[in-house]
Amino acid sequence: MDKIFFITFVAVSMLISLGANAQENKRERNFDREAFEAKRNAFITAEIGLTPEEAAEFIPLCDELRRKRFEIGRECRSLSREVNRKENPTAEEYTKAIDTCLEVSIREAELDKEYYEKFKKILSPEKLYKYRDAEFKFARQFMRGNSGQHGNSGRPQGNPENQKKK
Repeated sequence: MDKIFFITFVAVSMLISLGANAQENKRERNFDREAFEAKRNAFITAEIGLTPEEAAEFIPLCDELRRKRFEIGRECRSLSREVNRKENPTAEEYTKAIDTCLEVSIREAELDKEYYEKFKKILSPEKLYKYRDAEFKFARQFMRGNSGQHGNSGRPQGNPENQKKK
C-alpha cells in the first residue's frame, strides 16, 4: 500500500511539474507588449533626459503615435503576407501590395508630421532630435536582443581609439 501511495505521489508531482514548465514556456513564447513598451519608454526617457513633467506629457503621445502607425500599416502587412504565402503571385498582386505599402508610407509620414508639431510644444529641439535617435537605438538593441541593457546607449564597447579608426 505504501508503494502505491509513493508511486501515485511521484506521478502526480511529475505531472504538476510538467504542467508548470509548459505554462512557463508558453509565457516565454508570448510577446509581452506591455513589458516591451515599458522598457522602450524607460529607455527613451533616459536617453533624452526627460523631466517627469515632460515624460508625463510626451510618452502618452508617443504611444498614441505608435498605435496609429501600427493601425495604418496593417493593410500593407496583410497584403505582403498574402503575396508571400502564394506560390506564384501575379503582377497585379505584387503591384497592389507595392502601391498599398507606398500609400501607407505616405500616410505614416503625414502622421509623423502631425505628431512632430505636437511634440514641439513639449520638447526642446535638442530633445526632439535625441528622441528620434533614441527610437533607432532602442530598435537596434531590441533586434540584437539587448533591449533591457541601455547603459551603453547603443554605443560599441572597447577602446575608444579603435572606434575612431572605424
